[in-house]
Amino acid sequence: MHHSLSDRVAQLGLNLPQPGQPIANYVNYVISQNQLFISGQIPLQDGKPAFIGRLGDSLDETQGAQAAELAALGLLAQLGHALDDDLSRLVRIVRLGVFVASSADFQRQGAVANGASNLLVNALGDKGRHARTAIGVASLPSGVAVEIDAIFELRP
Repeated sequence: MHHSLSDRVAQLGLNLPQPGQPIANYVNYVISQNQLFISGQIPLQDGKPAFIGRLGDSLDETQGAQAAELAALGLLAQLGHALDDDLSRLVRIVRLGVFVASSADFQRQGAVANGASNLLVNALGDKGRHARTAIGVASLPSGVAVEIDAIFELRP
C-alpha cells in the first residue's frame, strides 16, 4: 500500500514546496545502504530565503519557530523526492540537526527547534520522533535564522 507524504502534509493544511536546489558543489541528499542523509535546508518562501536575521536581535522565539517549521517543510520536500512520495519506505527520522543564528545571549535554541520537530512528528507520527541537536551559530547562508539537516532510516 502506498502511503503518500504529500497527502499526510496536506492533512495538516500545508503543501510540500518544490525541493530546493543546491547553491554550491553538493547534492540535496545521499542514500547509503538504509540511510538517507538530507543536506541543510533553510526556510524558503516562494523559493526565496525567509526569516532573515538572528534570534535575540531582529527575530523573536516565535518567528524562529516559524522559520524552523518552514525549513522542516523543505526537508519533507526533499524526503518526498528521495522516496518518490512513498512513506512506506521510511522507518524513522534518526537525527535532526537544527542550527539557529543567535545573538550571544540567546539561549532558547531548543524552543526554536521545536518548530521543526513538531511539524515532523505531526506529519510523520511515530516515524517523525527523533534524536536532536539544536545549536546557536553566528550566521547562516543567505542570512536566514535557521538551517536544518537530518538523517533518516529507510527500509532495505
